[in-house]
Amino acid sequence: MANNLVIVESPAKAKTISKFLGRGYKVEASMGHVRDLPKSQMGIDIEHGFEPKYITIRGKGEIVDKLKKQAKAVDRVLLATDPDREGEAISWHLAQLLDIDMDKACRIEFHEITKNAIKDALKHVRPIDKNLVDAQQARRVLDRLVGYSISPLLWRKIRKGLSAGRVQSVALRLICDRQQEIDNFVPQEYWTLTALLASDKGETLEARFYGKDTKKQELKDKESVDAIIKDINGSDFIVEKIERGQRKRKASAPFVTSTLQQEAARKLRFTAKKTMAVAQQLYEGVELGKEGMVGLITYMRTDSVRVSQEARREARNYIAERFGDNYVPDKPNEFRNRKGTQDAHEAIRPTYINYTPDYVKSFLSRDQYRLYELIYNRFIASQMSDAVYDTISVTIKAGDYVFKASGSTLIFPGHLALYMEGQDDDNDDKEQKLPPLEEGQRLILKKWMPEQHFTQPPPLYTEASLVKMLEEKGIGRPSTYAPIISTIVERGYVVREKRTLKPTELGILVNDMLKEHFPDIVDVSFTAQMEQMLDDVEEGQKDWHNIISEFYFPFKSVLDKADQSIEKVDVPDEQSDVICEKCGRRMVIKQGRYGKFLACPGFPECRNTKPLLEELKVTCPKCGGHIQIKRSKRGRKFYGCENYPKCDFVSWDEPTGELCPECGYPVVIKYSKNGRKYTRCSNKDCKYTGQKLAGEAK
Repeated sequence: MANNLVIVESPAKAKTISKFLGRGYKVEASMGHVRDLPKSQMGIDIEHGFEPKYITIRGKGEIVDKLKKQAKAVDRVLLATDPDREGEAISWHLAQLLDIDMDKACRIEFHEITKNAIKDALKHVRPIDKNLVDAQQARRVLDRLVGYSISPLLWRKIRKGLSAGRVQSVALRLICDRQQEIDNFVPQEYWTLTALLASDKGETLEARFYGKDTKKQELKDKESVDAIIKDINGSDFIVEKIERGQRKRKASAPFVTSTLQQEAARKLRFTAKKTMAVAQQLYEGVELGKEGMVGLITYMRTDSVRVSQEARREARNYIAERFGDNYVPDKPNEFRNRKGTQDAHEAIRPTYINYTPDYVKSFLSRDQYRLYELIYNRFIASQMSDAVYDTISVTIKAGDYVFKASGSTLIFPGHLALYMEGQDDDNDDKEQKLPPLEEGQRLILKKWMPEQHFTQPPPLYTEASLVKMLEEKGIGRPSTYAPIISTIVERGYVVREKRTLKPTELGILVNDMLKEHFPDIVDVSFTAQMEQMLDDVEEGQKDWHNIISEFYFPFKSVLDKADQSIEKVDVPDEQSDVICEKCGRRMVIKQGRYGKFLACPGFPECRNTKPLLEELKVTCPKCGGHIQIKRSKRGRKFYGCENYPKCDFVSWDEPTGELCPECGYPVVIKYSKNGRKYTRCSNKDCKYTGQKLAGEAK
């Protein structure tokens, strides 16, 4: 009979841990939080030190009763929830409900679900960390005070169902401010001048105009370009200087929460929410056939790039065996944490090096495999040698004018043999491979390649770039990035368009009101300072009651003034020409989490909704019908013919109405990683690329 009860959050985690514990242990799951603030009221006793009024979450009564009964039947209860503020708070609530003395040793924590980690945790049972609990309570109370104070105001002044949040409103402001930057942007013309040159052997290279003598010169218009070409014509192009060297590229650090979300967005097209959900599965355990449940990665909510010595040693042994000794650096690679890092956990890494992605692939879902492969390869690559390039930089003179060309050759791949980090922005400056050249050599001008450009506005945020900005600004913490983005999308303040986050009219309206009447709430610096104060509570340096008090009373004064000064804003629904077939009313256009849709204005009597079908001014390349903008069941936009199912034309990319001049397939609009547009052939086997288009993803 078991005389120890271990409580974790999820059944998957319970099943994995049970493997490593003997008969004297029984493992049960609390199914997450068991207590929280009530949804129907503020739940904060403002007059008595802002004490929260917790209740058992609806539907958790049976779980709590079961745990109480089991706790009474054993000698010891061990609380093994996640090793962070949220996990500590869950243990604190359980201790109160199960009548456990939280000042005595009752809490164990581990950062990976492995046999050694569990055994080690059992040797270091500790009391519940009240500072961690207080930090979580302070965040919860702060968020409740802000949300349950401003949201009703938005309901009264704008529309029911709206909400504001202490952190989500700052994220919304960042997105709205970026949209305003784009709207206000005035493009500036500039030119580049490239000379296609050839050696006497016919080998060619491209050299970019630099300036006159040693002074760099910008080309602002075609007249400037024409004047330079006119001055140079007839001059010899002479190789004046050749500089050769080597460049090393160091490996990227292993993942932390933010970088995992960014890279999964770039490479796998995962939302932050999906990334965390799949990572949670990998952490808690996956069934690996006869081996049972195995936790494949370390804890995925972390901001530290620190790695244990044992993990580094195993990685180095694996690298030597798979790639060779020259891929193992003389000293293990170490990485610096960002300023303000908590460093409570290691970086995100595989728990077992011998569980390679190929080894576990057959046991994982497609999403689990792809994310695990990303984490595994990134960690192994982080401990590999630098990549080494031979570089060459050439200065070419034509009269008084200077042109430059550069190139590089990868001579040792190092970590790039396994992993190449993704980028948010396009890299237009791709280096070329230069032919053999000597100083004093004369080159022949084959042709001029002048090109007109216009400066581009900053791109809309993607989930990856928004998470990066939140982290840089100190907004939120690893556990909050995904919920922040999910919330502003679900509220209809932001829509996802071609991987970018675009504010809706409603989002802009709410943001403008918050900026005017609650400047501190949407102020980036103020919110970052509050995050630091919560960290101070966790470290035992500040009392959470004082922080709440110092925030609330000035906030309440601003709230009261706003309630009096804000006039009700009438936001009429956009009318459509579609008649509701159920009640005869004219349907209106609503904004949902997946974009616009049609809804009956007779809600709640009539709940009829339907997709909003927008037409492009483009004819179907198959039958000549109109192309419509449609949405999949998951809300993803696609393009199809109005004559479906008679015509089966469908495309994820927006058709331009043109046909490829090389193969006859439809030409579509594609989007680069930063949301900028260009055209190309829809035939994957055709390499035809059209032109870059002005503007952002719409």
